[in-house]
Amino acid sequence: MRIENEGAPGAETPERRDAVVVGAGVCGIYQLYRLREMGLDVVSLDANPAPGGTWWMNRYPGARFDSESYTYGFSFSKALLEEWNWSERFSAQPENLRYLDFVVDRLDLRRLMRFDSRVTAARWDDARNLWRVEVEGARPIECRWLFMGIGVLSRPTMPRIEGVGAFKGPAFHTYDWPHEGVDLAGKRVGIIGTGATGIQVIAEIADKVGSLTVFQRRPNWSAPLNNGPISAQEMADIKTRYDEIFATCAASPGGFEHVPARTGFWEATPEERRALWDRLYDQPGFGIWLSNYKEIFFDEKANAEFSDYIAERIRGRVNDPATAEKLIPSDHGFGWARVPLETRYFEAYNRDNVELVDISQTPIERVTETGIRTSEREFELDLIVYATGFDAVTGAFDMLEIEGRDGVKLNEKWTPDPSTWLGIMSHGFPNLFTPSGPQSSSASVNYPRSIEMCVNFVSSLMEHALARGAKRIEPTQAAEDAWVTHVREMYDMLLLRKSRSWFTGYNSNIEGREIGKVRHIVYNGGAPKYQRTLERTAAEGFQGLIFDGKAPAEADAAPAVPARA
Repeated sequence: MRIENEGAPGAETPERRDAVVVGAGVCGIYQLYRLREMGLDVVSLDANPAPGGTWWMNRYPGARFDSESYTYGFSFSKALLEEWNWSERFSAQPENLRYLDFVVDRLDLRRLMRFDSRVTAARWDDARNLWRVEVEGARPIECRWLFMGIGVLSRPTMPRIEGVGAFKGPAFHTYDWPHEGVDLAGKRVGIIGTGATGIQVIAEIADKVGSLTVFQRRPNWSAPLNNGPISAQEMADIKTRYDEIFATCAASPGGFEHVPARTGFWEATPEERRALWDRLYDQPGFGIWLSNYKEIFFDEKANAEFSDYIAERIRGRVNDPATAEKLIPSDHGFGWARVPLETRYFEAYNRDNVELVDISQTPIERVTETGIRTSEREFELDLIVYATGFDAVTGAFDMLEIEGRDGVKLNEKWTPDPSTWLGIMSHGFPNLFTPSGPQSSSASVNYPRSIEMCVNFVSSLMEHALARGAKRIEPTQAAEDAWVTHVREMYDMLLLRKSRSWFTGYNSNIEGREIGKVRHIVYNGGAPKYQRTLERTAAEGFQGLIFDGKAPAEADAAPAVPARA
């Protein structure tokens, strides 16, 4: 199936496809597979020279899953599950990239992928119901259907510090860590940032460098990853339990193996609470966060008691009391933001070659030719690492000029706050699908579990549209408004609404994203609720959408929104 040659004369003759998928990471791979299986003429475009998305780009020391490896892999193919063996409970970047390469080749998708193909813009032709996708250095592509499979953390942000760029030695964001590796032996290394990435890097390189100076403005809560190898025998057992494992993930709000405690926080005695926390602290993965009492997410007193417990555990791992206090957050409780998982991170500060600089007390004044100068002193360095985060979720979309009906730009519509229908489409942008975009579950749920939900829903919508011969799909404004209201309600229920994290759109390195300006960019209702919403929407004929100018009778009257719990 291929759209007919309807091109307008004069401009460069575009290539024509039924569909284009932007991105060849986890989302793009699965979306490409589903479209190919429908018989569509589809191509995937990726700016990188190979598939893998975030796992191709992020080569920094310590980069690895915080999802159990066997819950991260795709579940849709029995062959993939049977043929792939994970070597670690939380596998590292090289293995993760090998896995995605394996998937691409096992499903014979590479021939449909174009690499070193940076999409710069996409413009909607309202008269012809087509997207024109502009690719750097290549012919444009016209397509009926456009799918954005771009990553939620794929636009790095540098700090707003005077002199960035002045340093004469190597300096880079963790996202741009050189793929050939970096010789750290004997080097004086400075790292700015102690978020999830910074925590991984610091723990991994502390014993490999000459000295490590950590510049921290605000500490983050963190808990042990408790990683370990997966033996051949255990892997064989996991393969027999995949149906059970994925069923547990589907029932878990976070899409992980970890489900909340059945007992209420205040129903348990303090001794029982302590016993649960001791057990969870020593277990692998997010159990300490997601298998905890539900009240820690919305009850400030419950959260404060648990945060005190984690603070106590940190103090027990850091030798110097003053350093320990600097590593304990005072502006938010545990779990108000996504929790970084670590391996001997706190012990790194017990080393003689590691120094923690509290830049909330002695701010960085500038980066110099030889290092970093704070209000207190200058630090001479051989290498600077910026672990300063990302323009999360919407950032990758903002790098593209996506122009919908009436010349409206997507980045303008999504400023200051995104507005979507189910996180999947946006009014004014027909035939544009965003399964990894804002207000879907992609950023708040174990990523591949969410991506399979979203891509499956989009694919069922496509099958519905193709069966009726539709050339155009667009959500009504009423349906979109209802979803945005629901997304905001989910924020209002949780303590995370108070946090300075990318879950709330906070990023001090981006103008307009400072404290007090919450962006509702993720769906916080949990995987089961989101899945039920998608299933009900499909079962009811995709009410809330307009097909070729014709909407179901109830489209505006009954937008797809979950029933109140």
